[in-house]
Amino acid sequence: MKVSFIVRFFMRTLSLQYQLSVKSWQQHLFAVELKVPEHNEATLTFALPSWIPGSYMIRDFAKSITEITFTHADTGAEITAQKIDKQTWEVATNGDGVIVDYVVYANDLSVRSAFINHEYAFINGTSAFLNVVEMSEVRCTLQIEKPAQSHWQAHTGMTPIALDSNPQYWAYESHNYAEFIDHPIFIGECETLSYEVDGVTFELVFSGSHQLDLARIAQDLKPICRHHMALFDHPQPVSRYVFMTLLAENGFGGLEHRNSTALLYPRHDLPRLGDNSQANKTDGYITFLSLCSHELFHTWHVKRIKPDVMVTPKLGEETYTNQLWIYEGFTSFYDDLTLARAKLIDGKKYLDIVAQNISRLLQNAGRYKQSVAQSSFDAWTKFYKQDASATNNIVSYYTKGGIIAFGLDLLLRHRSNQTVSLDTVMKRLWEIYGRDECGTPDNVIATLCQQEFDIDVNDYLDSVVYGTDDVPLETWLDDIGVKLHTRSAVSAEDKGGYTDATEIRHQLGATCKPAAMGLSVIQVFEGLAASKAGVMINDIILALNNQVVNQAKLQRLLDCASDTHVTLTLIRDGQIVNVALPVLQARQDRAYFTIENEEKFQQWLDH
Repeated sequence: MKVSFIVRFFMRTLSLQYQLSVKSWQQHLFAVELKVPEHNEATLTFALPSWIPGSYMIRDFAKSITEITFTHADTGAEITAQKIDKQTWEVATNGDGVIVDYVVYANDLSVRSAFINHEYAFINGTSAFLNVVEMSEVRCTLQIEKPAQSHWQAHTGMTPIALDSNPQYWAYESHNYAEFIDHPIFIGECETLSYEVDGVTFELVFSGSHQLDLARIAQDLKPICRHHMALFDHPQPVSRYVFMTLLAENGFGGLEHRNSTALLYPRHDLPRLGDNSQANKTDGYITFLSLCSHELFHTWHVKRIKPDVMVTPKLGEETYTNQLWIYEGFTSFYDDLTLARAKLIDGKKYLDIVAQNISRLLQNAGRYKQSVAQSSFDAWTKFYKQDASATNNIVSYYTKGGIIAFGLDLLLRHRSNQTVSLDTVMKRLWEIYGRDECGTPDNVIATLCQQEFDIDVNDYLDSVVYGTDDVPLETWLDDIGVKLHTRSAVSAEDKGGYTDATEIRHQLGATCKPAAMGLSVIQVFEGLAASKAGVMINDIILALNNQVVNQAKLQRLLDCASDTHVTLTLIRDGQIVNVALPVLQARQDRAYFTIENEEKFQQWLDH
């Protein structure tokens, strides 16, 4: 016991010192130095994660390490390291200090890895910082070298520390390696603004200089922050939170962290100073607010409340769970609902957004082949490595999970005479599993509803979570004064929701994009006309009944067709192919809602 105590005390007094610098923005290179002090181990193991929590795919970050050397801390002599797998090195140290120098290639414009350009540098710890496995619980400090561009700033959710002895660096610290790598880092030109909600400081960081209307964005985010904090009875687990947004011409993404989020978003979809045309919220801006809502919600629901296997996940290999429908699905329900509750969008707009999600699911034949529990388990391959046939074979635990959450809320209210809702469940999830981060078992929702509220939801979950049945929303929608309808599409771009435009008569059953001539087929929907005709992905549709087509003309000719079949002329692998396309009535796979009782709907919306 005495020896064990001494070892633990010794480990707590150690500190791993990391240093990060932009080696070359032109060549997309970071330089990292890791100083390991004297220790009690004969051999040390250095490993880089192969995946980042929140994004369930093996990414093999170590492939981006372009050079690496290990040297003795005192003598400077190079030490031979044995590489034992794609991401792990073993070094015989005999307890002596070690310095590791390596270079990381950073050219992945996403929220998951690392990227450098002329405006900024961004990096996740999983891409940059080697774990000293035997010292995973040791304090980690980070020094970031200030770049030559004097106007560049550094931002991260890590705790800053004073470094008076060397003003050329920004300095931060974390309690251990797991915490250390859970803070993305931004270095560069940016626009920033801070605001406070109920004692918590929120920081907005947007890459580049684009004259964004930060005051408006902050004003719109405040009620979202307030809603989430109130939902969990104000136990905000952090005192400071950073919304870190990488702006680009195109791109979309968000990844949650313990007290921050990294976002990727199109720069032209955000409001700018003096732009009166955006007085009303555009769909692009509404989506941005929803994305912020989604990632902030994860501060409680994923970063604290989490599947039991994710409490201490193994970052060198896959960690499987069938619970992602709870975590991404429930969050997908609350992200848009929060905008309506906060009066950032009205009830009709909210229902249109839900209808678009249902429409996406109605077009997805894979929902009859894979349950959301299976989708969660297979996220590592089938969801994160989708091919062009994915819509026919898999279901999204985000999309269907969100609709399941909607249905569960309605079911709980119905069976409890309006005394229990999904909000009630979320509060208990936090109190039982979130505060102590103890991890949820697979049956957590059914067990919690039964034990805490005496409501049996096993029949519902067996049907829509572990089975492949559609969510029977119609069963309970009358309780909130709403009715669900379906219709045919009005165009190829139709996402669903209410419209008074004319519906198409006949449906191709494939997704196309313009080609140099005609249309390139990028998706074929199982059971519809194109599939029955034998149209294949990557075919080029040139003509219908010898009439050369574009997207609008193809639909017009299809709608006017009076025969049972028409002839499609295709280019397939350099050859002309003619196929007989059956003329089929357009499927009703676009959803929309009508409000039948405004008072009941508003009462539900306001809790």
